[in-house]
Amino acid sequence: MQSTMRVKLITHTPEPEKTIAAAASLCYSPKDITSLLDEMNDEIVQRLINMLAKLGHESPFEHISFTFGIEGVSRSLTHQLVRHRIGSSYSQKSQRYVKEGAFEYIVPPEIQKKPEVLAIYEEAMKNQQTAYDEIVELLKKEYFNDQIKAGKTEKQANSLAEKKAIEDARFVLPNACETKIIVTMNARALFNFFYHRCCNRAQWEIRNLADEMLKLVKMVAPTVFKYSGPNCLHAPCPEGDMTCGEIDKVRNKYNG
Repeated sequence: MQSTMRVKLITHTPEPEKTIAAAASLCYSPKDITSLLDEMNDEIVQRLINMLAKLGHESPFEHISFTFGIEGVSRSLTHQLVRHRIGSSYSQKSQRYVKEGAFEYIVPPEIQKKPEVLAIYEEAMKNQQTAYDEIVELLKKEYFNDQIKAGKTEKQANSLAEKKAIEDARFVLPNACETKIIVTMNARALFNFFYHRCCNRAQWEIRNLADEMLKLVKMVAPTVFKYSGPNCLHAPCPEGDMTCGEIDKVRNKYNG
């Protein structure tokens, strides 16, 4: 069964822009924190955040975080996503503990557009589901008997056997297999994520995810993420000979 991406901003730091502005102001002020917060109006907040952005002073942005619920994405995507470690936390659906019965899967757009290729792809998904189910059942029987011999009750044996069976059977599952993940990143980590993953050279699925996440954070912290997007937005493309060659189009997309 095919699946589509779903991204939700679950929660975020309350008054994120005010928090950043207060943190930045505190470094250079003799005032107490309560007084600083009381003085923070929209004009001061925007001025301070814009100043920080222009100076490249990003540490105050680490004080705010955003938590996303992400579904309908592939294991291929999350293998890339979890490489963003600094200032980021992840909790993903486990294939060790959750049985992948009738698993959903992601279809790349280019495969979707070609019926003859899509047919091969869907057949491969069907065959892998069949293999997974058969391996689970065969291993479960063996593990169940082992647990009974070890003195476990039938209920205990059944639970332990299934866990061990799906733990081993998951090796046959494809990278296309749908997964769910909750992601928390501070704003500085998100800057870095957007720099790399909004780029045209990023893999299509994680680029689509980055675009959706950027839209969501801009709704709650527009000044913070006003300058966010791929590296080429405010400087020459850093990809050298591997540039996509569409810098004007990219800038129009993210600055529009």
